[in-house]
Amino acid sequence: MLKEKTKKSQSITPETFAHLVKLAALELNKEQAEYLRKELNSQLNAICELEAIPMDTELPATSHGIPYTQEIKPALRNDKIVSCPNPQEIVAQTPESQDGYVIVPDIPQITLE
Repeated sequence: MLKEKTKKSQSITPETFAHLVKLAALELNKEQAEYLRKELNSQLNAICELEAIPMDTELPATSHGIPYTQEIKPALRNDKIVSCPNPQEIVAQTPESQDGYVIVPDIPQITLE
């Protein structure tokens, strides 16, 4: 019953998927691309099915199944700053460092057209 309410127009077409793959700078062969496109469409259909479930507009949004009321809400803990006793030991374990800072490799970037 819910499947009938899903919108097939929201499917990701091969052309749209190819554009997304190019934007993401992915390298996929035809089989990988088609598999991933079908998986994404499957997820999109699942989202459409969830959207089709009638919900009361007064229902508050929650991030989990049990809303936290003041009565059951856990007490907030105080943040406590604890300094590292010897940060030089940590920095000494890294492959590359300079002046007490960890050196990390550059992130490769591709200029898109």
